Amino acid sequence: MDRAMVTTTLQIDGMQVIRQLGVVRGITVRSRSIVGQFGASIQQMMGGNITLYTELCEHAREEAFLLMMQHATELGANAILGMRYDANDVADGVTEVLAYGTAVVVQPRQAS
Repeated sequence: MDRAMVTTTLQIDGMQVIRQLGVVRGITVRSRSIVGQFGASIQQMMGGNITLYTELCEHAREEAFLLMMQHATELGANAILGMRYDANDVADGVTEVLAYGTAVVVQPRQAS
């Protein structure tokens, strides 16, 4: 599936939905290593962007996104509409990231 066919909107310009395949999701659970926690604590004391946490979050979102696309592809979808992210703390220092949306099959809109 092309990443350009995943959107937070409910439609893709120039395309029509010919079949809805249901909700798809990708989920990952991540934690930072003890060394990473220490490094992030040092960055936290200095203020500003905590790059170790930023990288952790970005990797978790990307993994969840790719898993969601894989799930949709397995169902036969070529697009995902209404895509969203959600994140929750599972335990101290452990975060779940969920990417979800509606898997659909789209085709170019017929000129009328």
